[in-house]
Amino acid sequence: MSDASLGGNTPVASPAAALTRLVEGNARYVANQPLERDFSAGRAARAQGQAPFAAILGCADSRVAPELAFDQSPGDLFVVRVAGNFVTAEGLGSLEFGAAVLGVKLILVLGHSSCGAVNATVKALREGNAFPGHIAALVDAMQPGIAPVLQHHGHDLEQDAVIANVRHNVGRLRAAAPILSDLVARHQLRVEGGVYDLATGVVHLL
Repeated sequence: MSDASLGGNTPVASPAAALTRLVEGNARYVANQPLERDFSAGRAARAQGQAPFAAILGCADSRVAPELAFDQSPGDLFVVRVAGNFVTAEGLGSLEFGAAVLGVKLILVLGHSSCGAVNATVKALREGNAFPGHIAALVDAMQPGIAPVLQHHGHDLEQDAVIANVRHNVGRLRAAAPILSDLVARHQLRVEGGVYDLATGVVHLL
């Protein structure tokens, strides 16, 4: 029986190998040819610990499920989610734990098309809209990455804003001292960005 059928994860030797594994998994997902898995078979082993090979900073959007989008098993991905896929203090601490303690080789900031949080931020910046409750805090946190796009964007402001938001947070994570920046400098960790297309399921790396 294969590792895939057991639902366990196979060790990944390098950041490049981790990225390749995500890319290959996404290709299977897009082709609707996921690996066959018996999720119950590896449950007892997973109870003893975890060794994910990659971490995902993703959006809370219910249509974007990283384990499905990259065709990975339980225990393979360390996932942090917040509407708008931006770095928070708690999210950064979680990703530092994933890298320094669990040994993930890759952090992927994963945005997606038609992101409501990004669109709300664009609208707030253009029209001065106010949002109720703590939703406004999401918009405030995303403004630094998105505001520059309003001055210089192509024909698709929405997509440009999604991409800019991902790139901004990739930069924040690469520079996050002392843990992530050190691992990146020693080539033990890569931080990359991607955008998931809701219509096709394709993850476009940036």
